[in-house]
Amino acid sequence: MVRPLILLLAFALLAAAPATAQSEEDESFQNELSYGVNFNSNGGLIGGAFVRSSYYMSDRMYQFGGLEIVEVKHPKENREFSPLSGEAFVYGKQNYLFVVRPRYGRELVLFKKAPESGVQVNALAAVGPSLGLLVPYYIDYNYGGQGTSIRTEQYDPSKHLDRDYIMGSDNVFRGLGEMKLKPGVHLKAGLSFEYGRYRESIAGIEVGFVVERFASTPIIIPNASNKKTFTSVYLNLYYGSRE
Repeated sequence: MVRPLILLLAFALLAAAPATAQSEEDESFQNELSYGVNFNSNGGLIGGAFVRSSYYMSDRMYQFGGLEIVEVKHPKENREFSPLSGEAFVYGKQNYLFVVRPRYGRELVLFKKAPESGVQVNALAAVGPSLGLLVPYYIDYNYGGQGTSIRTEQYDPSKHLDRDYIMGSDNVFRGLGEMKLKPGVHLKAGLSFEYGRYRESIAGIEVGFVVERFASTPIIIPNASNKKTFTSVYLNLYYGSRE
């Protein structure tokens, strides 16, 4: 049910034709730059960050381009602590999945705010490629059992059989040189609630859905239910300025 609604909203916004003349109220407005943080149901405490540039098309329609970077986590990821070292790790995790999402979209003004106050409500939809970056997840594994033979390796369920011998995890930079690309596409649709000084600065929240599909399945946790298609709900907090 969610996907048809998203597709319908996306089609309506992307197919809308721009008007040729600006209204008197918006005649000084040319573009808008905003940025902020992302929270989503597939991410952690903070899902990622984004930047967006919007351009005037008509009194009720804007077009925008944006770039978002988020981490996508497997639903079975659970943080544990080593009984030997006390350090944290995610048992079973073999790869991080970071996604870079360039996109183009349209934004329709549903309720316009007054020039100096109030809240403006916009509906938006956007599409674009998804560049999935699969980065190896490294752990410190104690092969000796007494702390005498510790190796830092990408988690492998066929080698690292005893979770009690996992001493912890290394940082994400360890595996960047072995990163693999997983291409895909995504579609988002949502509502934004904007406040602040109309002609100078903006701030607000945006809520909505994202549907994303990769050409091949990114393996985050082996021997678990990995998938090509991801759906999530998101909340963006943003701030920006207009010229």
